[in-house]
Amino acid sequence: MSEQADSPAGRPVSGRWFEDLPEGLIVRHAVTRTITEADNTLFSTMTMNPQPLHLDAAFAAESEFGQRLVNSLFTLGLLVGVTVYELTLGTTIANLGFGKVEFPGPMFHGDTLHAESTVVSARASNSRPDAGIVNFEHRGYNQNDELVARCERAALMRRRPA
Repeated sequence: MSEQADSPAGRPVSGRWFEDLPEGLIVRHAVTRTITEADNTLFSTMTMNPQPLHLDAAFAAESEFGQRLVNSLFTLGLLVGVTVYELTLGTTIANLGFGKVEFPGPMFHGDTLHAESTVVSARASNSRPDAGIVNFEHRGYNQNDELVARCERAALMRRRPA
């Protein structure tokens, strides 16, 4: 990665500029996070999701999983969040959207998420000379290295300041 510069607002950045995100780049993210019961309960209730698979231990015990599942949207948010430090902190202009989102395996209370990302494509913006569009694939794994979440994401990234 090239030497970092301050953002246009004068703040230090740890994210990568558009020029530092070539197609094919793979980043193994340093930040990991163990998911707690409190995380899952708070997220589910704050988002008005009363699904008993997330909130009711007795109900979930009778499911095929035998225990409560972590809300998949929390898993998705956490997956994207742990990528920020090495990819987009201070260097993104906007999140443009998500493509395919998959949850091939469950997360449970006490599981630890770690992630890696691949730059799928990168191109200069046609309308903004100070930016480029980067498409990422983010993959999240539990502590047993089992794939639990995958998503495609497009971001409008700042070019390195002159």
